[in-house]
Amino acid sequence: MFDSNRVYFFDTTLRDGEQAAGVNLNVAEKLQIAKQLEKMGIDVIEAGFPAASPGDFSCVQTISRELRKTTVCGLARTREGDVRAAAQALIPAENGRLHVFLATSPIHMEYKLRMTPEAVLAEIRSGVSLARSLMPEVEFSAEDASRSDVEFLIKAFKIAVESGATILNIPDTVGYAVPEEFYELCKTIIEGVNAPEGVIYSVHAHNDLGLATANSLAALRAGVRQVEGTINGMGERGGNSALEEVIMGIKTRADFFKLNTNVDTKRLYPVSRLVSRISGVVVPPNKAVVGANAFAHEAGVHQHGVLANRETYEIMRAEDVGSTPAVMVLGKHSGRHAFKDRLEFLGYNLDDDQLTKAFESFKRLCDEKKEATDGDIEAIIADEIFSITPEAHYELKDYTVFVGAGMTTATIVLTRDGLEIKDAATGNGPVDAAYSAIKRIIGLAPKLESFKIAATSERSNAMGEAMVVLKINGLKAQGNGASTDVIKASVRAYVNAVNRLYSVAAVKDVKLTNGSADKTPA
Repeated sequence: MFDSNRVYFFDTTLRDGEQAAGVNLNVAEKLQIAKQLEKMGIDVIEAGFPAASPGDFSCVQTISRELRKTTVCGLARTREGDVRAAAQALIPAENGRLHVFLATSPIHMEYKLRMTPEAVLAEIRSGVSLARSLMPEVEFSAEDASRSDVEFLIKAFKIAVESGATILNIPDTVGYAVPEEFYELCKTIIEGVNAPEGVIYSVHAHNDLGLATANSLAALRAGVRQVEGTINGMGERGGNSALEEVIMGIKTRADFFKLNTNVDTKRLYPVSRLVSRISGVVVPPNKAVVGANAFAHEAGVHQHGVLANRETYEIMRAEDVGSTPAVMVLGKHSGRHAFKDRLEFLGYNLDDDQLTKAFESFKRLCDEKKEATDGDIEAIIADEIFSITPEAHYELKDYTVFVGAGMTTATIVLTRDGLEIKDAATGNGPVDAAYSAIKRIIGLAPKLESFKIAATSERSNAMGEAMVVLKINGLKAQGNGASTDVIKASVRAYVNAVNRLYSVAAVKDVKLTNGSADKTPA
């Protein structure tokens, strides 16, 4: 039953969030995130856009099969093919929702859709009606609502309700709105549509002007009761509304909003770390709620105040978002149970085989260093567990680097389908030489778009974690690698990215070449 004082949260990290430049998640990674979102109490998870690719279809289908509490949502345009594909992918869902969208702003109707306003209204009626005939729960989004004529929006939403939609979404698609204006828009729509009891109004804000959280909170004041967004605000361009910010805004200012949620806020920080680690999108240290410095105090005056009373400079507690680390040091004498407990605290949910593999890697690491930090453990998971995709082609078997005066040589040994492939190359330093050798082995020369390496902690024996982004034939993929040897970490990251390129190419039916992209022959 609909609770007018409750805010429902719709997470689109796996769909809109994955549209962030350079992000490419496989099904196993998306399922890990989805399971943790369900544990956190997120009401709806948009798992993908089934008609967009076989990979998205498979992802929505898999998550629909695995989650039993949270509603699983699939996105679709109003086109019949899109709607039927989404409905098909959602068949295994215990609780499913079809999310249908169509643009309503003058600029989108004229230049993107090339449709008259009358044709758009007719398309909304047919698309939503078909969706409702296939799925009992249907959400309709008026894309670019914040730049649409309000009277036209009201007509569009009325038709959507008449056609069976029970959730009406008001997107600020390009982050154009400002809070006062967005409040008035939402209020006018709610009053103008005058939908039957039980219809939920929703918002989906983008952060192009840095106002996504403010706009989402303003919409709640107007009567909206579903907020759509992503973990860490991840998404295309400036990103989406960061759900952790909206959630803690409601909780911290309960006196003002007088609203409640179903979210376990103590899982916010671990889930944030999980999404960051898997996606490769780094959370800025000054990021609200979940940034590394969110509860850090360096100024002497602030430190004195916090020691006297934490509320002098802290409006929320680190414990409330789960960012207080457990008092536990993991090392070579730690057992499997303690290791598993720490993984669960960090937001990972591994099956028995994955746990065994991760624990063995952890033990090997502890032979090299006395203690393992949370960063070390997360690096192991990213490198050992999620780096292998079903379409993986290559694995690193061995490598050797010789550094001399003016010349560096690297020899790389990879395996593919059980066969060893070996080659060597020279380069400007050990990493460059190693990457040149790998290119010789795979017969491709992807462009290195980004290369980053960082220590997992501030200790001298920390692991090095490398992240690279490769591009070829218009396709991009990121790869991660971790090791106490930074050269090995760099090589593993490159090989991981190569494998992901093959995965992306397989999904898009593209053959990787050193020239332009070729479609794989039928």
